[in-house]
Amino acid sequence: MPAGQSRRAHRQTIHRRETGELRRGLLRAVVLLLGVSILGTAGYVVLEGWTPLEAVYMTAITLTTVGFMEVHPLSPVGRIFTIVLLAGGVSVFFYLVGAFGEYVVSGQLRDHLRGRRMRDEIDRLGNHYIVCGFGRVGRQVVGDIEAWGGRCVTIEIDPAGTEGLETVLHLAGDATQDEVLRAAGIERAAGLVVSTRDDAANVFITLTARALNPGLIIVARSNLPSTDQKLRSAGATHVISPYSIAGRRIATQLLYPSVTAFLDELVNVSGTDLSLDEVRVSTGSSLAGSTLSGAEVRSRIGANVIAVRRHGGPEVVTNPPADYRFAPDDVLIVLATPEQLDELAVLAGGWVEQEGAAPGRDG
Repeated sequence: MPAGQSRRAHRQTIHRRETGELRRGLLRAVVLLLGVSILGTAGYVVLEGWTPLEAVYMTAITLTTVGFMEVHPLSPVGRIFTIVLLAGGVSVFFYLVGAFGEYVVSGQLRDHLRGRRMRDEIDRLGNHYIVCGFGRVGRQVVGDIEAWGGRCVTIEIDPAGTEGLETVLHLAGDATQDEVLRAAGIERAAGLVVSTRDDAANVFITLTARALNPGLIIVARSNLPSTDQKLRSAGATHVISPYSIAGRRIATQLLYPSVTAFLDELVNVSGTDLSLDEVRVSTGSSLAGSTLSGAEVRSRIGANVIAVRRHGGPEVVTNPPADYRFAPDDVLIVLATPEQLDELAVLAGGWVEQEGAAPGRDG
């Protein structure tokens, strides 16, 4: 086992042990208090011959030390029993207060309440994105999606000490487990990002998610080139290698710095007027069956169609000619202002949906 995974497993073991000890201590205090109450009630019934209601009342005022008068005068044996019950009850009460105080001070109660609120909010989500793994890659993915207005649910197997996790919706658990993905709303999600540092886990998560939601868009991280095909076979829609992309980006930055800066302005949330986006041609729209020149996209709207991904396949036609004829389900890659994109989306019949439309669009 790699050193990083070994340390993570060790932290998880310690965290589970500490959490278990706190909960067991709190449960033990509650059980002791309940036991003392039952013992006190039974004692008054047997020793004093009182009714169960009278015995319960006497036990309650004794354990809470409120100082009310006895229900009936106590016999000498009853007084001795009351002294013992009072001493035992006070001891158990302080033990309970200490256990609960430790539960609060340690943050367990806060985490429990926060987790419950978070689960309720996740249950209300739909068309959201699930990100498995909140490392450097996952953190960037969540930040970018939420900057575009989307909602994310992060699944992290080791939440303790994970920087920034407390600021996003998250679940603590193993994303390879069906119940964890279901808790994140896998059936209602628009897409899944698998970004852990363990390729074997990424393959298994992809396989599990594909079985739970056959139509889901899955973007999986590949840390080794040999894993690419395994992820595709497991059901990944797209496979991304951060190291290959980073190396290509560094080379491009060195060779074509102006081009890189221009593309950054287009694809990032930077407030620029122009942006790159995708628009699908819907069946029955005015674009379906029209040519690029006949539709007059450039002259009427001002948008630039710089590429078209052909319907039914991965083929991309770059710089389409004027006589290119749009077909239903073609995806137009467009350079335009937000207003031009909105107008083109109406003309084409809607934004891209199956390939993960930018969040917040109603087309």
